[in-house]
Amino acid sequence: MLNGRISIEPRLEPSRLWQAIALLLAVGVSVVICALLLNVASANVLEAFQAIYKGAFGSQRAMLKTLTKATPLILTGVAVCVAFRAQIWNIGAEGQLFMGGIVSYWVYTVLQGSPAVVLIPSIFLAAMIGGGLYGGLAGYLKVKFEVNEVLSTVLLNYITTYLLSFLLFRGPWRDPSSFYQQSTKVVEAARLPILVEGSRLHLGFLVALLMAVLAYILIHRTSLGYEIRAVGLNPKASRFKGIHVKRTILAVMLISGAVAGLAGAGELFGLHLRLKPDISTGFGFTGIIIAMLAGLNPLAVVFVAIVFGGLMNGGITMQVLTGVPTALIAAMEGIVLLCFLASAVLTRFRIKVVPQARRIDPHTCQYPVDGEP
Repeated sequence: MLNGRISIEPRLEPSRLWQAIALLLAVGVSVVICALLLNVASANVLEAFQAIYKGAFGSQRAMLKTLTKATPLILTGVAVCVAFRAQIWNIGAEGQLFMGGIVSYWVYTVLQGSPAVVLIPSIFLAAMIGGGLYGGLAGYLKVKFEVNEVLSTVLLNYITTYLLSFLLFRGPWRDPSSFYQQSTKVVEAARLPILVEGSRLHLGFLVALLMAVLAYILIHRTSLGYEIRAVGLNPKASRFKGIHVKRTILAVMLISGAVAGLAGAGELFGLHLRLKPDISTGFGFTGIIIAMLAGLNPLAVVFVAIVFGGLMNGGITMQVLTGVPTALIAAMEGIVLLCFLASAVLTRFRIKVVPQARRIDPHTCQYPVDGEP
């Protein structure tokens, strides 16, 4: 029997070895659980995993499709990283993505007819301004009126959805020749250059990589990054240290929204080539998962996003080859998330048995015999 109480204590400096062990445990457990799910779905487990790999990384074409799918996930993941580092829970990357797409499309309509050298930089700049101001709105509500950022960013997501629906249903941007809610196709000069001929991998992928590097430099190599990390660790202590906490919160939301807005422009002008409600299929929310799995490290976000992009593409291939239901793919993503979050808890905390102090008997002035109360 354990003579003591069990307590959970944070690890001051988790060892690299223990982090690697926890990561391997997460991978192993997630694979086992996913295999059980596939078995329950009457699918051949080995064929299913082979189909996932084939659809994700099995060929050059599959790899390019994975990188294309990962592009918006990198941007939304980096956007969430910047905000979460300051303990600002930006749940509005999805709305900021759409706002970036809306504002960039508006600038496109104003500058239509200009050469590509003018259009493409203007589109990216407009997307950053649109997403940044939309994220900054939630930051302003927090610092000025103490509105919880989770509530405000979630509600702002709905506003962009209804605004986009208005613009494309009965608004000025609807394609009159189409039954669907979508705009007309953008002109050739506004389309993002393709990086590999014969694929759909566009310039937005390089922009996403650049944003990940810049975000890492911002967080770890600048004074603003120090303030962001300090506010995230302890806002009260940061205030006594002389850091302007409210200004830092506002800056964080502006930057986070700007990066998410770039994802909207990339999907619009690099992939779909027209504005419509499905330029994002939950990329903003998936970015939250990716950021958490990456440990809020912008560089690690790139690799996690590629894995998730591969899982999305591979899941489609698995569904075609094995006939498993579509919902199983989302379930597998959730299992991976839970396992990796559990590994993060194992890395940061440890279970310790604290011995109970033995009290002296006041009548005999002696310690009680083992087994006695």
